[in-house]
Amino acid sequence: MHKLYTLLLIVFLIACKSSEKKDEKAITTVPVQELNLKQANKLATLPVGCINVEYPNKLNQVIGSDEDLKSPKELHPAFYGCFDWHSSVHGHWSLVSLLKQFPDLENASSIKQQLLTNISKENIKTEVAYFYEKYNKSYERTYGWAWLLKLVEELHTWDDEVARELQNNLQPLTNLIVEKYIEFLPKLKYPIRVGEHTNTAFGLTFAWDYANTLNNIELKELITKRAKDFYLKDIDCPISWEPSGYDFLSPCLQEAAIMKRILPKEEFKVWFGEFLPQLKDEQFKFEVGKVSDRKDGKLVHLDGVNFSRAWALNKIIKDLPAYNHLKNIANKHINYSLPSIVGDSYEGGHWLGSFAIYALNSVEK
Repeated sequence: MHKLYTLLLIVFLIACKSSEKKDEKAITTVPVQELNLKQANKLATLPVGCINVEYPNKLNQVIGSDEDLKSPKELHPAFYGCFDWHSSVHGHWSLVSLLKQFPDLENASSIKQQLLTNISKENIKTEVAYFYEKYNKSYERTYGWAWLLKLVEELHTWDDEVARELQNNLQPLTNLIVEKYIEFLPKLKYPIRVGEHTNTAFGLTFAWDYANTLNNIELKELITKRAKDFYLKDIDCPISWEPSGYDFLSPCLQEAAIMKRILPKEEFKVWFGEFLPQLKDEQFKFEVGKVSDRKDGKLVHLDGVNFSRAWALNKIIKDLPAYNHLKNIANKHINYSLPSIVGDSYEGGHWLGSFAIYALNSVEK
């Protein structure tokens, strides 16, 4: 009997020690600042300060004749600011996201008026016409397309009269982008796995979010099919090769993020375990992307990779307790880049606010 009591005592002490270790783990979790009104006001200055700034501007334009030599605002009256079209689109998304979360945002009324002025019916009509020009059919494929649908999804989930007007004004362009996805995806034989704009997994991810939220069954089913075609057999993604010098997306994590959306939970766990087996290890290390010069428009991409890694990780580990240790990695990535983006040079300021907001939105409250 005495031996039995001794054995039970040992088991109890081991359990206590195990519990203490779990508690220690919780205590040492790396904190990340939650998006609050003060921070939202700071981040809002970035898109406010660029969505109506026409120059400098990278048009990324194929010129077919003298007729195409127009100013950015003439070509893109809705999305001419923030250096390029896609950054302008997600600059508008940033403001919608912040207004939706913080109705008391500073200058909320004037920001709403800015949005209404830019995203007017007439301006969107001109934007749509641009895509129908001979050399523009693949314009912003698929990065800009994805952010346009993310903007529409954000408007759709914002309970505000301004949101309804903006979503209605955008509808012709929304319809066009959806049609372009449906036309293009069946023709794409191989996925594009780079860490920049043309990454296929990123384009699928935001488009899937839109289709899921707005219940576009045709688009959602097509994305699900193509993602499986592209990625279902992938194993051992070489994440140790990341990041490349100009990455603002993680090819491995972005792929996992779309698969987390389209696969049932148990199927995803098996797939992910084979795709990135090292992430199951609680000692897994993933260094942040380090920026050597934030005035270099390409090198500052690495601030973006830190934010996008964080939002991808937070999506991937949701409802998967075995991967909770990856929260610290996500938080460290946000904490590295967040202090630098407000007041930084235009090379990063014209777009990084959107990435920071999306990353902060991904942090579990």
